[in-house]
Amino acid sequence: MLKLFYEFVFKMMGWKVEGAFPTDIKKYIVAVAPHTSNWDFIIGVLARSVLKVQKAKFLGKDSLFKPPFGWLFRALGGYPVNRSKNNDMVQQVATIFDQHDEFILGLAPEGTRKKVEKLRTGFYYIAKKANVPIVPCGFDFARKTVVVGTPFYPTEHFENDMEQLLLFYRKITGKNPEMGIQ
Repeated sequence: MLKLFYEFVFKMMGWKVEGAFPTDIKKYIVAVAPHTSNWDFIIGVLARSVLKVQKAKFLGKDSLFKPPFGWLFRALGGYPVNRSKNNDMVQQVATIFDQHDEFILGLAPEGTRKKVEKLRTGFYYIAKKANVPIVPCGFDFARKTVVVGTPFYPTEHFENDMEQLLLFYRKITGKNPEMGIQ
C-alpha cells in the first residue's frame, strides 16, 4: 500500500525515471550525486518504489537517528554512521555486504550537501572490498528525472574510474546547482 502511495506522489510531483537498476545483480552500491538538498532524500525514498528497490538501505549521519525522528530513518532503511571517528567504515560496510545474499546500499559520495571539490572515496573502496559494482544515480531537478547509470566494478585505475563517475554526475542538475560537484 505504501509502495503505491510513494509511486503516486512521485508521479504527481512530475518526476520520471531514465534507466533502471539491475535485476540480475543482487548486491551493489547506488552512488547518488549531486547531493545538494534535503529534497534528495525525499526523492530517493519515493524513487525506490518506482525503481523496484524498496529494500535498498542508506547510510546517514548518526545525528539523524536520534529522537524524535530516529525511528523513521531506521524504518526507511537507514544505517547510522559516525563520521567523526576512525572506525574502519569501509571494512564495516563490506562485512554487511558479506553477511547478506541481497544488499543494495544507497549513499551520497560527496558525504554532505555542502559544496565539495571532489567526491569522497569510501563508497569506492567499500565496493572494491565487498566486490560489488557501483551504480551511478542522480536526481536531475532541472528535468525532474531520476537518472540511473550503468553498473561498473571498481578497477585498478582509481583516477579513471572517478573521472568516469564525474562525467556522469556533471550532466545532472541538483536542486541547488551551485552546490553540486564540478
